[in-house]
Amino acid sequence: MGSGKVTSSEPLDWQGKHVTVAGLGVSGIPAAKVLHARGANVTVVNDGDDARAREQAAELEALGITVRLGDGATLPEGTELVVTAPGWKPDKPLFAAAREAGLEIWGDVELAWRLRGPDAAPWLAITGTNGKTTTTQMLASILKAAGLRTAAVGNIGVSLLDAVLGDEQYDVLAVELSSYQLHWAPSLRAHSAAVLNLAPDHLDWHGSMEAYAADKGRIYEGNRVACVYNVADKATEDLVREADVEEGCRAVGFTLGTPGPSQLGVVEGILVDRAFVEDRHKNAQELAEISDVNPPAPHNIANALAAAALARAFGVPARAVRDGLRDFTPDAHRIAHVADVDAVAYVDDSKATNTHAAEASLAAYESIVWIAGGLAKGATFDELVAKSAKRLRGVVLIGQDRALIREALARHAPEVPVVDLDRTDTGAMLAAVREASRLAVAGDTVLLAPACASMDMFANYNKRGDAFAEAVRELGS
Repeated sequence: MGSGKVTSSEPLDWQGKHVTVAGLGVSGIPAAKVLHARGANVTVVNDGDDARAREQAAELEALGITVRLGDGATLPEGTELVVTAPGWKPDKPLFAAAREAGLEIWGDVELAWRLRGPDAAPWLAITGTNGKTTTTQMLASILKAAGLRTAAVGNIGVSLLDAVLGDEQYDVLAVELSSYQLHWAPSLRAHSAAVLNLAPDHLDWHGSMEAYAADKGRIYEGNRVACVYNVADKATEDLVREADVEEGCRAVGFTLGTPGPSQLGVVEGILVDRAFVEDRHKNAQELAEISDVNPPAPHNIANALAAAALARAFGVPARAVRDGLRDFTPDAHRIAHVADVDAVAYVDDSKATNTHAAEASLAAYESIVWIAGGLAKGATFDELVAKSAKRLRGVVLIGQDRALIREALARHAPEVPVVDLDRTDTGAMLAAVREASRLAVAGDTVLLAPACASMDMFANYNKRGDAFAEAVRELGS
């Protein structure tokens, strides 16, 4: 880890500055309003020109903001800065034109970072392919248990601009950041940060695994106290090694095994800290029991350790870690136990939209009837199936790209019975649950962990999970 001094956020003079905001939507609209209120000449450009976009445009135009619909490719004349919605891909013509003109391109996170005041709350930042939201919410729960004024913000609900510019005063913020947001946040410098894990995801956006990892790794740049990494995922530790941090910043690992010095881990069912203690070569601090983590699946214990590491880096006492974990309730559709029917557990992990998340979910149970499939987004399933084969009692496949999973099962788990459901109507999930119940025996878990996106059959993963829960309730009645 190198050493790099951090420049504080300079107050910027926005008066009369020509700013182009790329994209309407959850980040573009607040960014346009905030910049306009500071005296900037704002032009919003948007690819789409549908009824919703026209409605949003009318709202902004009423304030005196220029909106250009149906053309997100051309750079408006006189632009001095581009602020983009995080989802816009780096290879867009608009950005090529901006770079050619020597302009900076910021995302909403960068804008929030630059606009925060001199006494702003420090950020504890979290990224990773899976587990970001749960870990960020766990961290906020721990910080609250320590009596700190905090909020879980960023990629999950409260916009960072609102958190930074609102009237609420915070002591510290728990910040979830996506790879997209990090790509467009060059000057962000967190107090401490964690990369939970790295697996291929969003490669169509980033262009390569190397580019994706590099964007995740930006979260460590300029950290002051701790760069938290996953001992079981060497790629996260490599990112720490490459990061340019402040003098004295430490690498802190988390592991499901016994922790070494400068690590947090698990000893005989207890979460322990050997990083933020006196004489870490000899001592360990008990933080919580595995039973304090809800649900106590292995990947969720890893999430809890990462959250605890960031909280401890901020000086939170051990007791608050335990109390915060006890107080925490995970969001819906994240390894949520729906019901037991005829001694078979039904678990909804619709949020497992990629293979890495599904692998973690499958590792949490011994004997599984797996409901999987949907939109593969370019993923391959051989590694997932090979690692999970011994746990599978049976598999029910749904969705557009189910053949890819079926082929992987034929290669790596040929003895496992597979039901291939060739239907995408509203009754498909009920049919899947019924088939799964037929394959299951007492003591099994029927697990919805699709390893795929949902948009081929459902509006989103929430709706998919709701359909599963409804089907389980119907089965039970």
